[in-house]
Amino acid sequence: MDQVLLIDQPADGVMLLTLNRPQQRNALDLTLLEALRDAFADLRDNPRWRCAVLTGNGPAFCAGLDLKTFSAPDAPRHLAGETIRAIAGLPKPIIAAVNGAAYTGGLEAALGCDFIIAAEEARFADTHAKIGALSGSGMSARLPRAVGAAFARQMMLTCLPVDAATALRVGLVNEVVPAERLVPRALELAAAIAGNDPELVQIVKNVVDQGTRATLADALRLEAEALAARKAAGDMNWNAAR
Repeated sequence: MDQVLLIDQPADGVMLLTLNRPQQRNALDLTLLEALRDAFADLRDNPRWRCAVLTGNGPAFCAGLDLKTFSAPDAPRHLAGETIRAIAGLPKPIIAAVNGAAYTGGLEAALGCDFIIAAEEARFADTHAKIGALSGSGMSARLPRAVGAAFARQMMLTCLPVDAATALRVGLVNEVVPAERLVPRALELAAAIAGNDPELVQIVKNVVDQGTRATLADALRLEAEALAARKAAGDMNWNAAR
C-alpha cells in the first residue's frame, strides 16, 4: 500500500513530512489524517525531533478535505478539524513549505504552522463560502491575524486564489523561492532552529504564540514572566539579556 504520508529525517533533529496523495492533490482523507495525527504525536513526544517541515508531493500542497470522504452529512469532519487545529498546538516549531495550491483546509494547515515558505507556483485560497461551508479549523481566526482583516475578508468572501507574490506582500508567507529551492530552503531554516537550545526554542515559541493572541499588555507580561522564570532557573546568558 502506498504511504499517504512520507516521514524522513534529512538533518539532525528535523522531521520532514510530505503529504503523498498527489493524484488527489494531497486532499485530506481519514487515512492521511490518522497518519498526520501519529506523526504530530511523535514530533511532540520524541526528543529526537526539534523541528519539522510540512510539504506536499506533486503539483499541490493540499487541496483541503477529500470531498469523497467528507461530503456526506454524517462524515466525521471533526477529525479533520481536530488534526488541523493540532498543528498550532505543537510545542516544537513546524514550517510549511507550500509547493503549490494550498486551498481551504490546506490553507488552514499552513496557517497553523509557525511560518510559511512558498514556491513561486504556490497559490492560496479559502473556498468555504463557494462550497457553502463554514470553517471549523481556524480560518476566520488565523487568516485575519496573518494578513489583516480587510485582506482576509477579500480572500474569504471572494474565494479567489492569491498568488505567491501577493501572499508575500500581504504577509501570509515569509519567503518566496523557486520550486527547486523550496524544500532545501525550508530544511535550512529547520536545521538552524534544531541547532538551538530546544528548551529555549519552545519557550520563545510559546511566548510568541500566547502573546499574539493577547493584548499588548498581556504580551509584555508573558514575556516578563518567561524571562523571570528563565532567570530563576539559572539558564540565562546575563551578558545577552538585561
